[in-house]
Amino acid sequence: MTVFLVDDDNSVRKALARLIRAAGYEIKAFASAQEFIESMPETAGVGCLVLDVRMPGFNGLDLQNAMRAANMPIPIIFITGHGDIPMSVRAMKAGAVDFLAKPVQSKVLLRAIDQALARAALESKDLAETKQLQACFDSLTPREQEVMALVVSGLLNKQVAHELGTVEKTVKVHRARVMTKMGAASVADLVRFAERLGIPAK
Repeated sequence: MTVFLVDDDNSVRKALARLIRAAGYEIKAFASAQEFIESMPETAGVGCLVLDVRMPGFNGLDLQNAMRAANMPIPIIFITGHGDIPMSVRAMKAGAVDFLAKPVQSKVLLRAIDQALARAALESKDLAETKQLQACFDSLTPREQEVMALVVSGLLNKQVAHELGTVEKTVKVHRARVMTKMGAASVADLVRFAERLGIPAK
């Protein structure tokens, strides 16, 4: 698990990096939001970001917005020496894990990092599961995808057959293949999978 640190204050950055490293985490530190963006790998793995709010040019809140727009779901812990309530509310509403005032107490920061990494692990697991479900769905034939959409909408086999202009026996074959390919043990599973993938019922 990697903790990314962005702070333009060299002394603060070095002190926090030492603290985080001493706690057993891999740490990658950056002097600016722009430097972080340019160095950011496409897939950071499980990690979190400790981010200063007020920096020259591209500030912490700007970086948070840019990461959301780029679909980079890394949990953020904000730190600032000049924060205010509206700023903290804005950051938290946008998904920040915490908003801490400088000087940051070691125990408080490390506890926030633990929470952020726990969230990152869950999000990483959810993303992997969703990708696997999408791969299963993509393996369905166009007809099987049609059958799945009708089944999750609550139609019986004979009703699906009527909708598709085919016979019930053929629908049963397609339905069985859908269940197998999607790894669904029940129609309830199939409905959950469809909702997770954003597949609309017919």
